[in-house]
Amino acid sequence: MADDKSKRGAADRNKVAAGEPYEVSYFAKKHGISKDDAERIVKRHGPDRDAANKAAERLKG
Repeated sequence: MADDKSKRGAADRNKVAAGEPYEVSYFAKKHGISKDDAERIVKRHGPDRDAANKAAERLKG
């Protein structure tokens, strides 16, 4: 029997996994900010990717 892919949970792409170093590194690189700044943003705004993206844009500009 084939795997029924419709019953698998999708990864939540709207969240930043702050506990995963590669996620924080990717976030920092994406926005052109330091890893320390990225960690502070993610800690302050939690896993909400939209809020974190907006905070990173404000930081840059």
